[in-house]
Amino acid sequence: MPDSLIIQHKSDGILTITIERPQALNALNAEVIKQLAEAIDRAQTDSEVKTIVITGSGDKAFVAGADIKEFADYSGKEGKALAQQGQDSLFNRIERSSKPVIAAVNGFALGGGLELALACHIRIASDNARMGLPEVSLGVIPGYGGTQRLPQIVGKGKAMEMILSAKMMGANDAAACGLVNAVVPPDALLETAHNMARSIMKNSPKAVSTAIQAVLAAYEDGINGFQEEINCFGASFETEDFKEGTQAFIEKRKPTFSGK
Repeated sequence: MPDSLIIQHKSDGILTITIERPQALNALNAEVIKQLAEAIDRAQTDSEVKTIVITGSGDKAFVAGADIKEFADYSGKEGKALAQQGQDSLFNRIERSSKPVIAAVNGFALGGGLELALACHIRIASDNARMGLPEVSLGVIPGYGGTQRLPQIVGKGKAMEMILSAKMMGANDAAACGLVNAVVPPDALLETAHNMARSIMKNSPKAVSTAIQAVLAAYEDGINGFQEEINCFGASFETEDFKEGTQAFIEKRKPTFSGK
Protein backbone atom coordinates (compact mmCIF):
# COMPACT_ATOMS: atom_id res chain seq x y z
CA MET A 1 0.00 0.00 0.00
CA PRO A 2 1.47 3.42 -0.97
CA ASP A 3 2.56 5.76 1.80
CA SER A 4 0.09 8.50 2.65
CA LEU A 5 0.91 11.66 0.72
CA ILE A 6 -1.71 13.72 2.50
CA ILE A 7 -2.32 14.46 6.17
CA GLN A 8 -5.88 14.86 7.41
CA HIS A 9 -6.88 16.64 10.60
CA LYS A 10 -10.47 17.02 11.70
CA SER A 11 -11.46 19.52 14.39
CA ASP A 12 -14.66 21.42 15.21
CA GLY A 13 -16.28 20.62 11.87
CA ILE A 14 -13.25 21.56 9.75
CA LEU A 15 -11.32 18.93 7.80
CA THR A 16 -7.82 20.22 7.00
CA ILE A 17 -6.07 18.28 4.24
CA THR A 18 -2.33 18.91 3.86
CA ILE A 19 -0.46 17.66 0.79
CA GLU A 20 2.70 16.11 2.18
CA ARG A 21 5.40 16.06 -0.51
CA PRO A 22 7.61 18.98 0.57
CA GLN A 23 10.71 17.49 -1.09
CA ALA A 24 8.84 17.72 -4.42
CA LEU A 25 7.21 21.07 -3.57
CA ASN A 26 3.96 19.11 -3.09
CA ALA A 27 3.73 18.39 -6.82
CA LEU A 28 0.67 16.44 -7.93
CA ASN A 29 1.21 12.89 -9.11
CA ALA A 30 -1.31 10.12 -9.70
CA GLU A 31 -1.16 8.91 -6.11
CA VAL A 32 -1.65 12.39 -4.60
CA ILE A 33 -4.66 12.94 -6.85
CA LYS A 34 -6.07 9.54 -5.87
CA GLN A 35 -5.63 10.18 -2.14
CA LEU A 36 -7.08 13.70 -2.37
CA ALA A 37 -10.09 12.39 -4.31
CA GLU A 38 -10.71 9.70 -1.70
CA ALA A 39 -10.50 12.24 1.13
CA ILE A 40 -12.94 14.61 -0.59
CA ASP A 41 -15.36 11.75 -1.25
CA ARG A 42 -15.27 10.56 2.36
CA ALA A 43 -15.86 14.09 3.61
CA GLN A 44 -19.13 14.32 1.68
CA THR A 45 -20.73 11.65 3.85
CA ASP A 46 -18.94 12.43 7.12
CA SER A 47 -21.46 14.21 9.36
CA GLU A 48 -18.62 15.61 11.47
CA VAL A 49 -17.19 17.54 8.49
CA LYS A 50 -18.85 20.85 7.63
CA THR A 51 -16.06 22.57 5.68
CA ILE A 52 -12.78 21.51 4.07
CA VAL A 53 -9.44 23.35 3.92
CA ILE A 54 -6.70 22.23 1.51
CA THR A 55 -3.10 23.38 1.91
CA GLY A 56 0.47 22.28 1.20
CA SER A 57 3.17 21.12 3.57
CA GLY A 58 5.92 23.60 4.42
CA ASP A 59 6.14 27.27 3.50
CA LYS A 60 7.54 27.02 -0.04
CA ALA A 61 4.63 25.61 -1.99
CA PHE A 62 0.91 24.94 -1.95
CA VAL A 63 1.37 22.75 -5.01
CA ALA A 64 4.14 23.65 -7.44
CA GLY A 65 2.41 21.88 -10.33
CA ALA A 66 1.97 18.42 -11.71
CA ASP A 67 4.82 15.92 -11.52
CA ILE A 68 6.17 16.40 -15.06
CA LYS A 69 8.46 13.37 -14.85
CA GLU A 70 5.38 11.19 -14.52
CA PHE A 71 3.96 12.08 -17.94
CA ALA A 72 6.90 13.43 -19.99
CA ASP A 73 6.79 10.42 -22.36
CA TYR A 74 3.00 10.14 -22.68
CA SER A 75 1.29 9.83 -26.06
CA GLY A 76 -1.60 12.10 -27.03
CA LYS A 77 -4.07 9.40 -26.04
CA GLU A 78 -2.40 8.97 -22.65
CA GLY A 79 -2.31 12.74 -22.12
CA LYS A 80 -6.03 13.04 -22.85
CA ALA A 81 -6.77 10.22 -20.42
CA LEU A 82 -4.60 11.90 -17.77
CA ALA A 83 -6.58 15.15 -18.01
CA GLN A 84 -9.93 13.35 -18.13
CA GLN A 85 -9.16 11.20 -15.12
CA GLY A 86 -7.84 14.13 -13.08
CA GLN A 87 -10.81 16.36 -13.85
CA ASP A 88 -13.39 13.64 -13.24
CA SER A 89 -11.88 12.11 -10.12
CA LEU A 90 -10.70 15.23 -8.27
CA PHE A 91 -11.03 18.74 -9.69
CA ASN A 92 -14.70 18.55 -10.67
CA ARG A 93 -15.53 16.78 -7.42
CA ILE A 94 -13.94 19.56 -5.38
CA GLU A 95 -15.88 22.20 -7.30
CA ARG A 96 -19.13 20.27 -6.88
CA SER A 97 -18.53 19.41 -3.23
CA SER A 98 -21.66 19.97 -1.17
CA LYS A 99 -19.39 21.21 1.60
CA PRO A 100 -17.37 24.40 1.04
CA VAL A 101 -13.72 23.86 0.12
CA ILE A 102 -11.18 26.58 0.96
CA ALA A 103 -7.68 26.66 -0.53
CA ALA A 104 -5.01 27.98 1.85
CA VAL A 105 -2.34 28.86 -0.71
CA ASN A 106 1.13 28.92 0.81
CA GLY A 107 3.98 29.67 -1.57
CA PHE A 108 3.94 28.44 -5.16
CA ALA A 109 0.64 27.46 -6.80
CA LEU A 110 1.62 26.71 -10.37
CA GLY A 111 0.01 24.70 -13.14
CA GLY A 112 -1.99 21.91 -11.57
CA GLY A 113 -1.50 23.58 -8.21
CA LEU A 114 -3.29 26.73 -9.30
CA GLU A 115 -5.92 24.57 -10.99
CA LEU A 116 -6.47 22.81 -7.67
CA ALA A 117 -6.97 26.18 -5.96
CA LEU A 118 -9.30 27.30 -8.78
CA ALA A 119 -11.52 24.27 -8.17
CA CYS A 120 -11.98 25.32 -4.54
CA HIS A 121 -14.82 27.66 -3.63
CA ILE A 122 -12.66 30.22 -1.79
CA ARG A 123 -8.93 30.98 -1.99
CA ILE A 124 -6.82 32.61 0.73
CA ALA A 125 -3.14 33.25 0.02
CA SER A 126 -0.06 33.95 2.08
CA ASP A 127 1.72 37.13 1.05
CA ASN A 128 4.63 35.09 -0.33
CA ALA A 129 2.36 33.10 -2.67
CA ARG A 130 3.18 33.02 -6.37
CA MET A 131 0.58 31.80 -8.85
CA GLY A 132 0.54 31.00 -12.53
CA LEU A 133 -0.23 28.60 -15.35
CA PRO A 134 3.14 28.05 -17.06
CA GLU A 135 2.08 25.12 -19.25
CA VAL A 136 2.60 26.85 -22.64
CA SER A 137 6.29 27.26 -21.75
CA LEU A 138 6.44 23.45 -21.76
CA GLY A 139 4.63 23.08 -25.07
CA VAL A 140 1.29 22.07 -23.58
CA ILE A 141 -1.79 23.80 -22.14
CA PRO A 142 -3.52 23.56 -18.75
CA GLY A 143 -5.39 20.25 -18.53
CA TYR A 144 -7.07 20.25 -15.14
CA GLY A 145 -9.65 22.95 -15.83
CA GLY A 146 -7.43 26.03 -15.85
CA THR A 147 -8.58 27.36 -19.24
CA GLN A 148 -12.19 27.21 -18.05
CA ARG A 149 -12.14 28.19 -14.37
CA LEU A 150 -9.56 30.99 -14.56
CA PRO A 151 -11.66 33.13 -16.98
CA GLN A 152 -14.72 32.54 -14.79
CA ILE A 153 -12.87 34.04 -11.83
CA VAL A 154 -10.65 36.79 -13.27
CA GLY A 155 -12.27 37.44 -16.65
CA LYS A 156 -11.28 36.45 -20.18
CA GLY A 157 -8.68 39.16 -20.75
CA LYS A 158 -6.69 38.57 -17.57
CA ALA A 159 -6.93 34.81 -18.01
CA MET A 160 -5.58 35.07 -21.55
CA GLU A 161 -2.67 37.17 -20.30
CA MET A 162 -1.81 34.71 -17.54
CA ILE A 163 -2.12 31.60 -19.70
CA LEU A 164 -0.42 32.92 -22.85
CA SER A 165 2.46 34.68 -21.07
CA ALA A 166 3.04 31.83 -18.60
CA LYS A 167 4.11 34.48 -16.09
CA MET A 168 3.72 34.14 -12.34
CA MET A 169 1.62 36.55 -10.31
CA GLY A 170 2.20 37.67 -6.72
CA ALA A 171 -0.42 37.41 -4.01
CA ASN A 172 -1.38 41.09 -3.97
CA ASP A 173 -1.88 41.17 -7.74
CA ALA A 174 -3.93 37.98 -7.42
CA ALA A 175 -6.16 39.68 -4.87
CA ALA A 176 -6.50 42.77 -7.05
CA CYS A 177 -7.92 40.72 -9.94
CA GLY A 178 -10.12 38.55 -7.73
CA LEU A 179 -8.08 35.38 -8.07
CA VAL A 180 -7.79 35.13 -4.28
CA ASN A 181 -10.21 36.38 -1.64
CA ALA A 182 -7.63 37.53 0.91
CA VAL A 183 -3.88 37.87 1.47
CA VAL A 184 -2.35 37.35 4.90
CA PRO A 185 1.10 36.73 6.43
CA PRO A 186 2.21 33.09 6.16
CA ASP A 187 1.89 32.45 9.90
CA ALA A 188 -1.74 33.62 9.81
CA LEU A 189 -2.77 31.63 6.73
CA LEU A 190 -4.34 28.54 8.30
CA GLU A 191 -5.94 30.54 11.09
CA THR A 192 -7.54 32.85 8.51
CA ALA A 193 -8.77 29.89 6.45
CA HIS A 194 -10.21 28.26 9.57
CA ASN A 195 -11.89 31.52 10.60
CA MET A 196 -13.45 31.73 7.14
CA ALA A 197 -14.67 28.15 7.57
CA ARG A 198 -16.16 28.99 10.98
CA SER A 199 -17.98 32.01 9.57
CA ILE A 200 -19.55 29.76 6.93
CA MET A 201 -20.46 27.12 9.50
CA LYS A 202 -22.61 29.61 11.42
CA ASN A 203 -25.09 29.37 8.56
CA SER A 204 -27.46 26.64 7.44
CA PRO A 205 -25.45 23.72 5.99
CA LYS A 206 -28.36 22.87 3.73
CA ALA A 207 -28.63 26.42 2.40
CA VAL A 208 -24.85 26.67 1.94
CA SER A 209 -24.84 23.46 -0.10
CA THR A 210 -27.79 24.64 -2.17
CA ALA A 211 -26.15 28.02 -2.78
CA ILE A 212 -23.04 26.29 -4.15
CA GLN A 213 -25.28 24.32 -6.52
CA ALA A 214 -27.07 27.46 -7.69
CA VAL A 215 -23.87 29.47 -8.29
CA LEU A 216 -22.29 26.64 -10.30
CA ALA A 217 -25.40 26.41 -12.47
CA ALA A 218 -24.42 29.70 -14.09
CA TYR A 219 -21.43 27.94 -15.66
CA GLU A 220 -23.09 24.68 -16.71
CA ASP A 221 -23.92 24.25 -20.40
CA GLY A 222 -27.59 23.81 -21.09
CA ILE A 223 -28.70 24.99 -17.65
CA ASN A 224 -30.59 28.23 -17.05
CA GLY A 225 -28.88 29.58 -13.95
CA PHE A 226 -31.77 31.89 -13.05
CA GLN A 227 -34.24 29.01 -13.25
CA GLU A 228 -31.95 26.85 -11.14
CA GLU A 229 -31.84 29.61 -8.53
CA ILE A 230 -35.65 29.78 -8.54
CA ASN A 231 -35.86 25.99 -8.12
CA CYS A 232 -33.30 25.96 -5.30
CA PHE A 233 -34.97 28.92 -3.60
CA GLY A 234 -38.31 27.13 -3.62
CA ALA A 235 -36.79 23.88 -2.39
CA SER A 236 -35.26 25.72 0.57
CA PHE A 237 -38.74 26.42 1.93
CA GLU A 238 -39.21 22.67 2.47
CA THR A 239 -36.13 22.29 4.68
CA GLU A 240 -35.93 22.09 8.46
CA ASP A 241 -33.14 24.67 8.36
CA PHE A 242 -35.48 27.23 6.75
CA LYS A 243 -38.09 26.67 9.43
CA GLU A 244 -35.46 26.96 12.18
CA GLY A 245 -33.76 30.00 10.64
CA THR A 246 -36.94 31.99 10.17
CA GLN A 247 -38.31 31.04 13.58
CA ALA A 248 -35.03 32.00 15.26
CA PHE A 249 -35.13 35.37 13.48
CA ILE A 250 -38.69 36.02 14.66
CA GLU A 251 -37.78 34.96 18.21
CA LYS A 252 -34.56 37.02 18.13
CA ARG A 253 -32.28 34.11 19.00
CA LYS A 254 -29.43 32.29 17.30
CA PRO A 255 -30.59 29.41 15.08
CA THR A 256 -29.58 25.82 15.68
CA PHE A 257 -29.36 24.28 12.23
CA SER A 258 -29.65 20.54 11.63
CA GLY A 259 -28.49 20.59 8.03
CA LYS A 260 -31.76 19.03 6.89
